[in-house]
Amino acid sequence: MTRKKRRLMILLLAGLGLGTATALTLTAFQDNLVFFLSPSDVLAQRPPGERAFRLGGLVEAGSVERHTGTDGRPAATFRVTDGPSAITVTYSGVLPDLFREGQGVVTLGKLQPDGTFRASEVLARHDETYMPPEVADALRRAGHWNPAQGAAPPAASWNTAPRQPEGRSGG
Repeated sequence: MTRKKRRLMILLLAGLGLGTATALTLTAFQDNLVFFLSPSDVLAQRPPGERAFRLGGLVEAGSVERHTGTDGRPAATFRVTDGPSAITVTYSGVLPDLFREGQGVVTLGKLQPDGTFRASEVLARHDETYMPPEVADALRRAGHWNPAQGAAPPAASWNTAPRQPEGRSGG
């Protein structure tokens, strides 16, 4: 084998190795990506049940039901809303201390065939002024808050807040 052919063979093998490593890395990243969706997005897109995603919005007032699961662990059922739409969420485990009705929440889990969302993790906002960015974006898209008109109304009013016109300033 000539020196030229040997170099070509080494370059081809190096390229093949690099391409394989790149493909494996991208596949691993794709499997670990977790998308954020609002209840309206979920109802419009119907993501596949085997795909985990984050569901975010506000805990609908009057929707929280706490009980004990069949395994003896604490469990809860509640609805997450972005205003126009709401999704029923089931969760088995202890809810965060800051979890309550009318507050922002982000849940991680999978959509079940019956349309409920089975959460494996529940994250609640950590103070009175914080709202997860994904939840704020979903509420802006739903027309419940326009940042140009000032601070967001209190979280407890999101279920009933009137839609605000897009792009209008408060003056």
